[in-house]
Amino acid sequence: MNTWLNIIGYQCVWLVAVWGASHGLWWPAALAMLPFAGWILAREGAQIDLMVMACVVPIGVAMDSLMAATGLLDYAAPVPSTHLAPLWIVAIWMSFSLTLRHTFRFMFGKPLLAAAFGALGAPLAYLGAERGWQAVQFGHGMLAALASLGALWALAFPVMIFLARRLEQHTPEMVSGEHHV
Repeated sequence: MNTWLNIIGYQCVWLVAVWGASHGLWWPAALAMLPFAGWILAREGAQIDLMVMACVVPIGVAMDSLMAATGLLDYAAPVPSTHLAPLWIVAIWMSFSLTLRHTFRFMFGKPLLAAAFGALGAPLAYLGAERGWQAVQFGHGMLAALASLGALWALAFPVMIFLARRLEQHTPEMVSGEHHV
């Protein structure tokens, strides 16, 4: 799979999701996620990607639900509840899970790099959603929210990378043309 196409596809989903949320709409995220997921899952390795999704989406949804429940983040378009990760965030998580074996393959076996990337990259993404789009608001202050996001992602992203690598290594479906570490 072309890494750049995977990155661009995911970023398109993120932009549509955040734009929709900033306009009070959750469903544009689902509409953007469906063709991206369809494109990824139409390729060899779909079974592995679906298993990665099944493992990673609950982790991500739990993190975003924790941020909402504690009031550290307030999400625009908070469907189904203001205390849970909204549906547009779930669509982002579904799409993000499909980048782990493709875009982030270079982090396989590098948990410290994954932790650093999570600690820095995730807060920047949320900051962009807040500053540029007002899709999220920092409920108890920006620094507390960004520090919490950084800490959660520093712990969770290496686990996600590990799960993607492990599932790929131990799934009978072999993906031709992809390097298994």
